[in-house]
Amino acid sequence: MMKTVGRTVGGIIVIFVVLIFAIFSVGRNRLQTASNVIGVPVSMDSASIERGAHFAAISSCNGCHGGDYSGDIFINEAPIGYVPAPNLTSGAGGIGSNYTAVDWEMAIRHGVAKDGRALVVMPSYHYDEYSDQDLADLIAYMQSLTAVDNDLGSRKFQFMGNIIFGVLAYPSSSVVQVDHLLVGNNSPVKAPTPEYGEYLIEIGSCGSCHAKNLAGNPDPALGPLGVNITMGGELQGWELEDFSTALRTGITPSGNELDTVMPWQNYAQMDDIEVEALWAYLNSVEALPNNQP
Repeated sequence: MMKTVGRTVGGIIVIFVVLIFAIFSVGRNRLQTASNVIGVPVSMDSASIERGAHFAAISSCNGCHGGDYSGDIFINEAPIGYVPAPNLTSGAGGIGSNYTAVDWEMAIRHGVAKDGRALVVMPSYHYDEYSDQDLADLIAYMQSLTAVDNDLGSRKFQFMGNIIFGVLAYPSSSVVQVDHLLVGNNSPVKAPTPEYGEYLIEIGSCGSCHAKNLAGNPDPALGPLGVNITMGGELQGWELEDFSTALRTGITPSGNELDTVMPWQNYAQMDDIEVEALWAYLNSVEALPNNQP
């Protein structure tokens, strides 16, 4: 009797171990291999580079990659592993020295690295809304960055990191959320309209902190915390002038300072048309109560 129980328990343990390693293998393979895509034509003239710098600010690229774009460490803890936000320049350790326009497009709009890896933190599910021309200008700026030497090394997932990012969190990753066959379009006409405001909300990755419906992220496990920015939340009673002041100074109508996680310094570089477009869009969406944890 005991031998039979022992064999049964032993068999269950073997099956469990095999299952765990199978899940690990699936996660690792998903993270290492993603689909190839086609890039956009890039012009390196000064006007394109200047526009690209503006879009880099709006998309808060320096929030993860550092003020000089020389990279930063995003995750470095057990049992996940090591995930750097890479050096984007052409300096030592930077990807800019060997990334072509196609490689940049793959990374920004599709969440796929040059070597085919799935990028686990890159919010390409927002950046996939970039129009071809605006993306081309952003790439032109990235290719013009001043070289900075900063070798952060390669991404290294530990056992649980492969399971967390390759299995549990994989359905919410960019390589899954982005419809790789439908990216590429023209942006709405730049005007103080809800349509252009929605475009800016997407390429500004506002949903990463404020949730997809913009009613706030109350759960740090889902990303950076952000308040409800529909008219049912933080912006109730605000006017355009209040909104513009908050974006450009970091000070709300009540005199409070915006949390440093909010990259208002980047959004402060928006012109009046862009600010008015954002305001028009936020006034056009449904006023929602705060999202609950």
